[in-house]
Amino acid sequence: MDKTIEIVIIAMVAAFLGLRLYSVLGRRAEHEEQPRLEPRVDAPRMPATDLPDRSGVSVPPRILVPGVTPAIERALKEVALADKRFDLLAFLEGAKGAYRMVLEAFWSGDRDALAKLCDADVLATFNAALDARETAGEKLDNRLIRIEDAVVVAASLETGLARIAVRFTADIAAVTRNKEGTVIAGSLNDAVESRDIWTFARPVSAATPDWLLDETDEG
Repeated sequence: MDKTIEIVIIAMVAAFLGLRLYSVLGRRAEHEEQPRLEPRVDAPRMPATDLPDRSGVSVPPRILVPGVTPAIERALKEVALADKRFDLLAFLEGAKGAYRMVLEAFWSGDRDALAKLCDADVLATFNAALDARETAGEKLDNRLIRIEDAVVVAASLETGLARIAVRFTADIAAVTRNKEGTVIAGSLNDAVESRDIWTFARPVSAATPDWLLDETDEG
């Protein structure tokens, strides 16, 4: 009887050890079948340090954006070196907002709003157009439907003044009304694609982060 109990105990211990061994080996096999997420030891990795400019000073990599030319990239690096707060993606979002605000201010004839967003030369051009429109008794009833794209097409830093040109592609519905309110040109039902190149400028030493519209051109 004692022998039988001993055999049963040995069998139970063997079964227990077998289950433990299967559990360990099974989990290991499951892990080995899963793809490895860590990088290969021999795979090249981008260094975490900033990129050097021509003078050897490190430049924040956040300004690197696919699609810009080497010349534009170099100029943006120089702007970022001179202004540590500069961030290209934030700048582009701000440029889109400025594009909308300037257009809406011009369409509605808001000279005060234009004065806050444009430099003296651009403001003078807008004011001259507003004078001519008021003399003719015409009003614009335009709508900015959407901004399809905003791309940096030029950049420079000269004597502490940063200038960045952005090409905007937008859909605009344009209507011109005479002093009686009758539509004399355009339609709100048909949006037209507009391409404009606007250049924004800002002294990199300025205390405020505001950029002013420095130049306008057709894109």
